[in-house]
Amino acid sequence: MGFPRCLLLPAGHPLGRSSAACAGAGNTRIPILLAWLWASMTGFPMADSGIPELTQLRLVNSLNRCAGRVEVLHNQKWGTVCHDTWDLNEAGVVCRELGCGTALLAPKGARFGRGSDLIWLDDVICTGTEAALSECRALSWGEHDCTHGEDAGVVCSDAGISELAQLRLANGTSYCAGRVEVLHDHKWGTVCDDGWDMTDAQVVCRQLGCGTASSAPGGARFGQGSDPIWLDNVNCAGTEAALSHCRVPPWGKNDCTHGEDAGVKCLEEAQLRLVNGSSRCAGRVEVLHNQQWGTVCDDSWDITDAQVVCRHLGCGTASSALAWAHFGQGSDRIWLDEVNCAGTEAALTDCWARPWGENDCTHGEDAGVVCSDAGISEVAQLRLVNSRSRCAGRVEVFHNKKWGTVCDDGWDLQDAGVVCRQLGCGTALSAPGGARFGRGSDHIWLNNVNCAGTEVALSDCRIWLGGDSNCNHGKDAGVVCSGSDISEVAELRLVNSRSRCAGRVEVFHNQQWGTVCNDNWDLQDAGVVCRQLGCGTAFTAPGGARFGQGSDRIWLDDVNCTGTEAALSDCWARPWGDNNCTHRDDASVVCSDADISEVTQLRLVNGPSRCAGRVEVFHNQQWGTVCDDSWELQDAGVVCRQLGCGTALSAPGGARFGRGSDHIWLDDVNCTGTEVALSDCRARPWGDSNCTHGEDAGVVCSDVRLVGGPHRCAGRVEVRLDGPWGTVCDDGWDLGDVAVVCRQLGCGLAMEALSGKMFGPGNKSEPVLMMNVQCQGTEAALGSCPYEDPGDDCQHDEDAGARCQAANVGVSSSAPGVSPRSPGAGVSAALPVVRLVGGPHRCAGRVEVRLDGRWGTVCDDGWDLDDVAVVCRQLGCGQAMEALSGKVFGPGNEADPVLMTNVQCQGTEAALGNCSYMDPGDLCQHDEDAGARCQAANVGVSSSAPGVSPRSPGAGVSAALPVVRLVGGPHRCAGRVEVRLDGHWGTVCDDGWDLGDVAVVCRQLGCGQAMEALSGKVFGQGNEADPVLMTNVQCQGTEAALGNCSYMDPGDLCQHDEDAGARCQGASSEVRLVGGPHRCAGRVEVRPDRRWGTVCDNGWDMKDVTVVCRQLGCGPAMESLSSKVFGPGIKSDPVLMAKVQCQGTEAALGNCSYMDPGDLCQHDKDAGARCQEPFSLRLVDGPGNCSGRLEVRYDGVWGTVCDNDWSETNAQVVCRELGCGPTKPLAPKLQDQPRFRQGTGKIWLDDIRCKGTEKTLQNCAHRFWGYHNCTHQEDISMVCQDN
Repeated sequence: MGFPRCLLLPAGHPLGRSSAACAGAGNTRIPILLAWLWASMTGFPMADSGIPELTQLRLVNSLNRCAGRVEVLHNQKWGTVCHDTWDLNEAGVVCRELGCGTALLAPKGARFGRGSDLIWLDDVICTGTEAALSECRALSWGEHDCTHGEDAGVVCSDAGISELAQLRLANGTSYCAGRVEVLHDHKWGTVCDDGWDMTDAQVVCRQLGCGTASSAPGGARFGQGSDPIWLDNVNCAGTEAALSHCRVPPWGKNDCTHGEDAGVKCLEEAQLRLVNGSSRCAGRVEVLHNQQWGTVCDDSWDITDAQVVCRHLGCGTASSALAWAHFGQGSDRIWLDEVNCAGTEAALTDCWARPWGENDCTHGEDAGVVCSDAGISEVAQLRLVNSRSRCAGRVEVFHNKKWGTVCDDGWDLQDAGVVCRQLGCGTALSAPGGARFGRGSDHIWLNNVNCAGTEVALSDCRIWLGGDSNCNHGKDAGVVCSGSDISEVAELRLVNSRSRCAGRVEVFHNQQWGTVCNDNWDLQDAGVVCRQLGCGTAFTAPGGARFGQGSDRIWLDDVNCTGTEAALSDCWARPWGDNNCTHRDDASVVCSDADISEVTQLRLVNGPSRCAGRVEVFHNQQWGTVCDDSWELQDAGVVCRQLGCGTALSAPGGARFGRGSDHIWLDDVNCTGTEVALSDCRARPWGDSNCTHGEDAGVVCSDVRLVGGPHRCAGRVEVRLDGPWGTVCDDGWDLGDVAVVCRQLGCGLAMEALSGKMFGPGNKSEPVLMMNVQCQGTEAALGSCPYEDPGDDCQHDEDAGARCQAANVGVSSSAPGVSPRSPGAGVSAALPVVRLVGGPHRCAGRVEVRLDGRWGTVCDDGWDLDDVAVVCRQLGCGQAMEALSGKVFGPGNEADPVLMTNVQCQGTEAALGNCSYMDPGDLCQHDEDAGARCQAANVGVSSSAPGVSPRSPGAGVSAALPVVRLVGGPHRCAGRVEVRLDGHWGTVCDDGWDLGDVAVVCRQLGCGQAMEALSGKVFGQGNEADPVLMTNVQCQGTEAALGNCSYMDPGDLCQHDEDAGARCQGASSEVRLVGGPHRCAGRVEVRPDRRWGTVCDNGWDMKDVTVVCRQLGCGPAMESLSSKVFGPGIKSDPVLMAKVQCQGTEAALGNCSYMDPGDLCQHDKDAGARCQEPFSLRLVDGPGNCSGRLEVRYDGVWGTVCDNDWSETNAQVVCRELGCGPTKPLAPKLQDQPRFRQGTGKIWLDDIRCKGTEKTLQNCAHRFWGYHNCTHQEDISMVCQDN
């Protein structure tokens, strides 16, 4: 809160007789701080107090409360404000204070007439961020050098009018008919009728709030003007908000006389009102037609229609669009039905609707509206009762002046989320039914509520409304929000640890606490517990009474949660008390919020979902932002993992999701990418930054998970796209798609692409979200791959599944809130936290683990082959061979501790940290260090694979440095087989070498099908200095890498005269389209062996084109074509493929079956392809290619770009991308309007922020495609210097 230059005390204040405390003699002067403190303690009001300023400020002398002469109340008298220093900053504060949107104009010179009372304020100076005009600087009350001819005015965006004061219709029969006159250079002038038509007249009528145009007469129909002729050859598109937005010659340039003055006659719009509400801005919608009021039917009625009503009435924005006669039934005509507004109309009558009076409704369907200026909110119409917090309880809604409950049929977390948001209570933790918070006693108002999760209010959701519900109060719905500071504690708890978010699971049943048996207990079950308790996500789900044995009943056994339930009691389990367990089997949970982890202190706000938005962290009891200095994808990845939102898709800076208003807590964040929480990353001290909120960092995450499988790396594929979880249809699902899922989840190589028959169908209540997914296999996330909306084409019997090699799991040394001796709390994305030291290679040696940032050894007490099996799996080292003691590989370093003893693995765990073990204390020394020997290194991962340890098992086929190669052949897909183990290249013995082994090599190298398994006699012998590393290789042929196959160490049994060779069909990575209009259409050409050639069109079809389009990253396939379209290939180039037979799911054309055409095909049969063109941009409606309205193409559709945050830097990127040289500045008066006409299609991009170094506009930070708050009045115009 700011202070005026002098302290203003109200009349009668004990500290002074006059409120103008600095005005003259006799007035009390005191230190401002003391007075302010005294007034705050006593509650006595002061001029800058927190009392509502709405009663102290008004706009008068216009048709609307959001436009007019500014007047303030002081000393019980209204007075005006002088226009000295008055501009849009001050006007903006006025509009904000009055709840009237943003400022359009700040007119001076008594534009809204002269006041007659005192002039209270002069020289007002606002920064524009103040909440009230009283916070701005000004002279003392009543001190000025002005007259009422200098009274200040304001026009706000919610006035329902635009440039009203600068346009008028003169000499007509009413306000809405007459000669068109505009104000320019402080003079009114006329408009010439050259080119004047109904489209131009329509803009005038809309601007004046006069409905639609009925005629556009010229020839001075309403008499000749006498002032300047300001405009000529006006050319409006019809969608402009003001006449000044239309294309016109410069002001005053014309060849007309006043005998050509243009006129307009408007059809004054129907009157509109809201009735039966508590405010004129809330109620049942009624319109006046044929001198009779009538209602509007709620068919198709939504928030966009309500928005037009609120704007029309000057009531701000729409809070909700209500149906089912929410404000009571009308009794007159039902005038309108199936109203469909775009949202930009000036009046409801401008929207599409059935003809007047035509409807199929009753008054039980009368539409209603609540606007933001109603003085009420939906909070008064919704409440949570019967708990100790207003943010938890039984849901009750207010209807027909009575409170009533909501039935739990269909009630879920999405519905609860809308309730929590509407009440300002954060996010939903659970959506309990069954009268969890007691039975109501009044009406049951709502049933079968179905929210999408994005609604502003519960009343915006699809509902069945009425008192004849088929429910009883035993089914009353409840909600627990994050702002309640409570959870289902009375129903569920974690005990016997130092944190409420970790411990033994206990549930309350039949008035008695009891435990849960660990049979089938896993992370999905634990995740439900953590969510129910408001403890974040699940880190671990330990069994075996890890937190001690309970002593009461064992209530639950064989719990099986899908992971989406709101409470543990919603999961499938045996009947209460039915179990075959002892308390040694008590289940436990460790949640991310255990020990007050930073997980609950991080959020993404102002985005389309909880997994995208501005990054905010909680510190010192206050939320604050993160600066984008050095902010990158690794940092974003930590945020996404911490929030349980999958992987990071982008790390936008530049306040992409709006500017924060609180502290900037973190700057120069530097994460390695393996941290469990953002607070584990390196950064400046809290609050130390050199940033502004214009540099606030953001994150966009993508969610994917595997459900219903034996572990987290196998199961039914489920994704979350800005809403609920859903499945993926298996149409077109292949190994390339699975590879992306496995990479995204950190689960190693893709093993199988499966259907829903393997892991069961998805939940009936969940949608199928993706179909025909087309990944190249190199994408970072499934959401980056092209896909289609399945609509009703796919059901859950076609749900896609995936099986990955295995999670590379270990114990994160930085996991907050997890005991160093508790099992693994996350996936280690880069450096495994177990290693073998002192052996002949990395797969044999002394076992060392890292806990809490420190390496140490494992005691060999109880050490056995099951434990070694887990170590070998974790390191990707094949089968376990021996469990050994420190005597074999030597003792560990004396300075290092012994960290584990009595390790008890089942042998199936993904990481050693998941096994049960004890703290050795002083019981073990280094002479008991455990050792392990595994079969061999698991070969097949590029040492340069980002985010994967150079010696960890596969994360996909490397495109740069494969660790298998073919040497001495005619091309890279044929030759002697060589592999690299532990840093050394060597050959493979041909004993047992067959086509199944070659198939794996060809797949690993991306070389298509296996053709021949050969010996060293064909491609020569290996280098004598290189060893022979493998013999008796036994591949099934389905493995992703040669290192996944079984093999033996040859020792001295093989020499280089037995080196194995392989010939594959050909390289699959090079294809191009030639001779077309762009790179995604043309004649198909391939290069398998350093020479380009064509493809014969025999058998060429859309499946083949699909593969080409995917390989080139060109979007969906459009047509399979012959050479007649794109012409024949060059005579000197060969025809290289014929009878290509693709399934359509291959990653490259070379992976498809085909024949050598020989002489059977000539260039007159060359195949062609047309794919959907990817992103591009253009400048249209200008004089050339380098100037005009900016349009971009996305998903095959052209659309415009909004001017929010548009900068010279953005323009430079566009001009450079178009090859049009530097940008050329627009004239100032044209910068804020669409100089080259308004677009009519999609608005694709908004809030673009380029750094200036981007090669394409697509790489600049921007909102989601199609996500904006703009109209075409804000379309960007561009002029480049090469125009």
